[in-house]
Amino acid sequence: MGLGGCIMLLGAGAVLTFATDWHMDGVNLKLVGLIMMVVGLIGVVTFSSVARRRRMVVPSATPVVEEEHHHYGGH
Repeated sequence: MGLGGCIMLLGAGAVLTFATDWHMDGVNLKLVGLIMMVVGLIGVVTFSSVARRRRMVVPSATPVVEEEHHHYGGH
């Protein structure tokens, strides 16, 4: 699941927890929404830490050598 999916899970969980007054027998929708928000938050934190690790600059073990090209008057 990507970052967008995690954010959608957070949003859907928040809607279930705070913006609905539905009642289903045997299902606590507020608890389901809370669980969805927690899972979405864990996903966002995990995704951002993985993305941060990918952005780290690792020094190269081999030096980069640039070649110089000399142009002498001819074509």
